[in-house]
Amino acid sequence: MAVGGFGGVDGPVSSFNGKITASVVITCIVAASSGLIFGYDIGISGGVTTMQPFLQKFFPSVLRKAAEAKTNIYCVYDSQVLTSFTSSLYIAGLAASLVASRLTAAIGRRNTMVLGGLTFLAGAAINGGAANPAMLIFGRILLGFGVGFTNQATPVYLSEVAPPRWRGAFNTGFQFFIGIGVVAANCINYGTAKRSWGWRLSLGLAVVPAAIMTIGALLISDTPSSLIERGKVEQARLSLRKVRGKDCDVEAELAELKKASDVANEAKREPFVTIFQRQYRPHLVMSIAIPFFQQLTGINIIAFYAPVLFQSVGFGNDSALIAAIILGLVNLASILVSTGVVDRFGRRFLFLEGGIQMFVCQVGVAVLLAVTTGISGTKEISKGYAILVLVLMCIYAAGFGWSWGPLSWLIPSEIFPIKIRSTGQSISVAVNFATTFVLSQTFLTMLCHFKYGTFLFYAAWIASMTIFVALFLPETKGIPLDSMNSVWEKHWYWRRFVSG
Repeated sequence: MAVGGFGGVDGPVSSFNGKITASVVITCIVAASSGLIFGYDIGISGGVTTMQPFLQKFFPSVLRKAAEAKTNIYCVYDSQVLTSFTSSLYIAGLAASLVASRLTAAIGRRNTMVLGGLTFLAGAAINGGAANPAMLIFGRILLGFGVGFTNQATPVYLSEVAPPRWRGAFNTGFQFFIGIGVVAANCINYGTAKRSWGWRLSLGLAVVPAAIMTIGALLISDTPSSLIERGKVEQARLSLRKVRGKDCDVEAELAELKKASDVANEAKREPFVTIFQRQYRPHLVMSIAIPFFQQLTGINIIAFYAPVLFQSVGFGNDSALIAAIILGLVNLASILVSTGVVDRFGRRFLFLEGGIQMFVCQVGVAVLLAVTTGISGTKEISKGYAILVLVLMCIYAAGFGWSWGPLSWLIPSEIFPIKIRSTGQSISVAVNFATTFVLSQTFLTMLCHFKYGTFLFYAAWIASMTIFVALFLPETKGIPLDSMNSVWEKHWYWRRFVSG
């Protein structure tokens, strides 16, 4: 058993029967489908904001700005008006994620997912029928609340239901469905882009993934941990028996869950106060650092910059949508890789490998752009170099897809004890939304002024976060949730906070 900054913890092995049953597979797939709404919104927003009829109706100043910026490939989409529309969802999601911690404790993980789905559905309907910017923003705020609720509840649900040995694989399902949502949205955008009312169809069809995940959530039971937390022991026993198998003795695991819940109830302390205690310092640091670093991988560069490169290769006016579909498919494939290896090689291995891969690609893109487009970004990039940059971007997207993409949802959902699990996940999701909001407000302006240096900026952050993981993140694969404290007690740095 290796410990310390560069080692992991392989035990203890769960004493409970953690076999995979058809019920747990179906339950986790249904729960993970909550990622559809977040993914669909990411894909739809990027495509709709390139549709001329949409921009003419709501943001005509963007078209004027784009016409004036034709000589500089870095400044084409630099518009605070447009980024304000995009980032309004993240502010709403930030607020919702903080409220969601109390909701999941009071009404359960599953019901919070249902509430998120219904809220998103309402927002999608309003956006599809929007007649003015006010309706558009209001609908987007509702989408943000829906995403905030589901992003908080779903990863915790998956970690609590999945067998400890396969928790990583099941939890990556959430990111996989986010990826499916992105690809589906991009394909829809591609089909509707040529029509004057296409943006309405793209925005309105968000009701479909919302309806799918809401109906699905209504058909599954809440997690045993959540049911026990709310005093529903008998329902928890039935839920546990359902996911572990009817022939499995669940009493020992149920007793452990009840013991953990009793300890939490005896404390009777405000979770947002408890989480700041010294013994939970490593948990708090990870719940902030992991989502913060995820956004600073520079994944937004791929979403915004790839269309320009595809256009230079000669894909024509639909280049933005074609680029998004290709990168989305690369991302989906890489998430499947993560699902297959995360519980075999561990979280740290994927974080470190993915970090090195992304760092090399970001530096490579920066060097190529500096050489081919010049310091000012006014030179035209040749087709051969553009193809090379696109290949590097795809390799970068794959590195993100099997590391920081799914693992940033997994780690915060599995490291907290039950009494602060909902609170910890809320902080993690809130940090994710807050960081995304700031980056979405500043990225296009930074790209316009930093030019190719933007890629070096993110490369430096990737190097920093990879070193952080190597030194401070212990291995959590295969550890039962109620035994997770052991990884901190054995860590070279964090043990000084949790021991005693």
